[in-house]
Amino acid sequence: MGNCSQGCKDYFSRQKNTNIRLTLPVVCFVWQIAMIILFGVFIRYDEESDAHWVETKAHDNITSDIENDFYFRYPSFQDVHVMIFVGFGFLMTFLKRYSFGAVGFNFLIASFGLQWALLMQGWFHSLDPQTGKIFIGIESLINADFCVAGCLIAYGAVLGKVSPVQLLVMTLFGVTLFAVEEYIILNLLHARDAGGSMVIHTFGGYYGLSISRVLYRPNLHQSKRMQGSVYHSDTFAMIGTLFLWMFWPSFNSAITDHGDGQHRAVINTYLCLASTVLTTVAISSLSQKTGKLDMVHIQNSTLAGGVALGTAAEFMISPYGALIVGFFCGIISTMGYIFISPFLEKTLKIQDTCGIHNLHAMPGVIGGIVGAITAAAASESVYGKQGLINTFDFTGDFKDRTVLTQGGYQAAGMCVSIVFGVVGGAIVGSILKLPIWGDPADENCFDDEVYWELPDEEEEHQESIPPILEYNNHMIHKQQDLSESNFSVEHCES
Repeated sequence: MGNCSQGCKDYFSRQKNTNIRLTLPVVCFVWQIAMIILFGVFIRYDEESDAHWVETKAHDNITSDIENDFYFRYPSFQDVHVMIFVGFGFLMTFLKRYSFGAVGFNFLIASFGLQWALLMQGWFHSLDPQTGKIFIGIESLINADFCVAGCLIAYGAVLGKVSPVQLLVMTLFGVTLFAVEEYIILNLLHARDAGGSMVIHTFGGYYGLSISRVLYRPNLHQSKRMQGSVYHSDTFAMIGTLFLWMFWPSFNSAITDHGDGQHRAVINTYLCLASTVLTTVAISSLSQKTGKLDMVHIQNSTLAGGVALGTAAEFMISPYGALIVGFFCGIISTMGYIFISPFLEKTLKIQDTCGIHNLHAMPGVIGGIVGAITAAAASESVYGKQGLINTFDFTGDFKDRTVLTQGGYQAAGMCVSIVFGVVGGAIVGSILKLPIWGDPADENCFDDEVYWELPDEEEEHQESIPPILEYNNHMIHKQQDLSESNFSVEHCES
């Protein structure tokens, strides 16, 4: 028994081999060929993107092409697509030596994930029982991007610590889990979650955190010099923040019903995000004796309001209600970076590179709670009878559901997303822990040179990189003397 245990320990602790010349091409080629075959068998254009649209118009007495859903949804799709490939990618470029990995692997994950998502979501949501085909249109593309967002959120927790092969495996299972939990929450529980506070952010956040816990690296301090940011890397990350911040109203409203629901979702998200910025800046300044701002907070916590309002975006939460949600999200998220992130790493051994707990997981839970309360408090006097039916889709099998019952199912949906994220992440993390994926050694984490060809000038000067003050660091938190912080024990007691 002892020999078996020692053998397993030696197997998992053997020297890392980051040569992925064979494994990465094989995975990419095999999986892409599999996508081609599966698309050939299952995927077809829907009636609004098929060449028979002319006949459909005549049959349904449609007089203009402008009534094609493409013209309603494509502007939102553009915005969401930019968020996925530019916003998320550049937000993760804060590490001084991992910009290629942040943007490049984000590109890889999203490109594979959206294909697999079209299949998985199609099998669960839109498989035609008569033909056995999945019919896709512009809304399918938006939903696939949403699905990919959950995997990109999870990537933030393990940024710089895993190989591209591990990321593809993580995406394969992440998209699969996402499609199942989405079906349970939206179809079986009939919860409303237009902006994905529960389905996307809560699931993606806890999925990534759970994987990071399983992949815990006790010797990660060996790559400490690579974990900080520099002036230009934080500037690039801020570009990602601004793209996400500007387009988040489109994200939360992209798949809502045409008309008042979509209009309301944009207004609510717009106001919530604006409110979040002010409280984020306030708490960031208060956390330092000198009142200086921490770019980590500005890059991340300013987006928390968009996450938290995802579920209730289309509800009649009122403009001032949206401002209130943003007000508290800015405070909670920033405090998370100051206090909760160090606790997670030191006590729970969760090494959260990008702080996704504070930007996605925690605000996602807040969004689920806000959605449940807002749904339970809905009334005909506020929504109108038909408005209540339209907003919560009280039709068909759910026509007799009350708002209180709806609130309960909203809360249940949040619990489902947490369970899928935590349990699914633990299982996938155990798979990723196998020493066959080419992940970097502890001393080589957060360094693009492991998986990327770097420009000559970068290679020549790599060893001469001077120590850089880790003033904006998502993982290594400054051990401030309590006397230098406004959030000291003495201050709190007073």
